[in-house]
Amino acid sequence: MTIGIKTEKREKVGKLESLRKGGILPAVFYGHKKDSTPIQMKKTDFIKLWKNAGESAIVTLEMAEGNVDALIHRVDLDPVTNEPRHADFYVFEKGHKVEIAVPIEFEGVSPAVKEQGGVLVKVLRDINIKAEPKNLPQSIIVDISSLVGFDSQILAKDLKLPAGVELAQDSEDPVVLIGRAEEEKPETDAAAPDFSQIEVEKKGKTEEEGAESKE
Repeated sequence: MTIGIKTEKREKVGKLESLRKGGILPAVFYGHKKDSTPIQMKKTDFIKLWKNAGESAIVTLEMAEGNVDALIHRVDLDPVTNEPRHADFYVFEKGHKVEIAVPIEFEGVSPAVKEQGGVLVKVLRDINIKAEPKNLPQSIIVDISSLVGFDSQILAKDLKLPAGVELAQDSEDPVVLIGRAEEEKPETDAAAPDFSQIEVEKKGKTEEEGAESKE
């Protein structure tokens, strides 16, 4: 899947806040046979692109100087608004594989959870894969219906990858497994106070006070 976005070169480098206030997102592209080039685009256009394409779809940066095909490599988010404030695009070499992390989508119902009260533990949220850009999927689907008991788990090597896609991390890494719900331990009653000791102390005090009064 290829998605285009209107882009222009950014001539003034450094005054980024003024661009952001005007609804413009500063960005940069670099990679195969491409020097680092500052660019800019409408922030609303980028957010729409990012939501639809993710980081595994080919993005065509449409510029007056000529179009450039790239992948969204990194997005810097504002710590307060959580909105994009800068983006990096990686220009790949056509015909060569790239390695990226794509999100995992879980589907189905686990019998161990539904019938036995197990807890679904999602160990990984993303999986590292390698493929030519044209073959990169937006996500990897994991069916959890095979998790039937408390010893059930799905490893990275068990994932069904699309044609042209290969695993790029340890095949033995657990992706999802079934855990046991922790039983709530009853609160132990606080130790009852030793009233006999208190009484003895009172008697001792009374006797001492009595002795003082006699003196």
